[in-house]
Amino acid sequence: MIYIDLIAGARPNFMKISPIIDAILAASNEGKAIAFRLIHTGQHYDKNMSGNFFEQLGIPDPDVNLGAGGGSQAEQTAAIMIGYEKLLMEKNKPDLCLVVGDVTSTMACAITAQKLHVQVAHVEAGIRSGDWTMPEEINRMVTDSITNYFFTTSEVANSNLKQAGVGEERIFFVGNTMIDTLLKHRPRFQQPEVWKQLGLKDGKYLVMTLHRPANVDQEEKLRELIQKIVDHTLDLPLVFPVHPRTKKMLQNIGIAHERLHMIDPLGYLEFNYLVERSKAVVTDSGGITEETTVMGIPCMTLRDNTERPETITQGTNELLGTDPKAIPPAMEKLFSGNWKTGKVPHLWDGQTAKRIVEILLDKLG
Repeated sequence: MIYIDLIAGARPNFMKISPIIDAILAASNEGKAIAFRLIHTGQHYDKNMSGNFFEQLGIPDPDVNLGAGGGSQAEQTAAIMIGYEKLLMEKNKPDLCLVVGDVTSTMACAITAQKLHVQVAHVEAGIRSGDWTMPEEINRMVTDSITNYFFTTSEVANSNLKQAGVGEERIFFVGNTMIDTLLKHRPRFQQPEVWKQLGLKDGKYLVMTLHRPANVDQEEKLRELIQKIVDHTLDLPLVFPVHPRTKKMLQNIGIAHERLHMIDPLGYLEFNYLVERSKAVVTDSGGITEETTVMGIPCMTLRDNTERPETITQGTNELLGTDPKAIPPAMEKLFSGNWKTGKVPHLWDGQTAKRIVEILLDKLG
């Protein structure tokens, strides 16, 4: 029997881990000797940011919640490592610790597992932004430096790993588990209350999300960004689900406009209902650029770099940078009908998790 610890700690993790759970259960039902223990580190503890994801995505209750909670980067990392180390020393060790993405939980549990001689598999290995000011980039680099099995979403990620000296026999190009989740649940997207409250219509509004420090930590910069977006979106409503980090800053700058609708974070099914029917999305999130690419929705990324270049070279995403002056020409391109159509990258087909589990059965069985 192969025993696997599945680590989830923050909202993006749940979307990536859900299809892996489905694939393990399916393999087990077929008589394969594989089982998992779901560990929620508690890195995100706001219900809107994590809790209802378990219900919406059909994720079972965690077997363990480490309850790490908030705090600084160092405090979170320490709390997760202490909690996971205690679990591994008190309970039966797994054969493998599987981590996903690039959040603090991913790095912390990978380090803890390896120090206690538990192998690590990294789903979404090899992606790089080249920006060391991003905590996520440090998390990726540290995790990939101590990973045994690398599961990648693109040929670019494969190349990054090979350049870092990882042998090809440990790199597995499998696709994107977040797209597994998107394709599975797309028929179940739910109309949020805000749809009727604002009288929204297909293709007649924009969705916006902002949470990166480069965009939201400076009051004047945040005010200017939002003002430019408002000024150049014609008469269309702007629906802005506000991240807790961003909410604190918005309260300070007091920006308001009749077309700017700041709402609480939405559940997965409600948020993607809005994205799928929008005119375009303005964001600084990496994961959303992948979802818009698959749904064929124009996407503007307010960052100076991206760890998901395939969303630009193949998909519907454009990298605008963090200078508010880049917004007007991008909006002009959108409203003139000249935005690119894009295509879905190879292996983003809804079968990624199945491929991952098959590989693990082969390698660990």
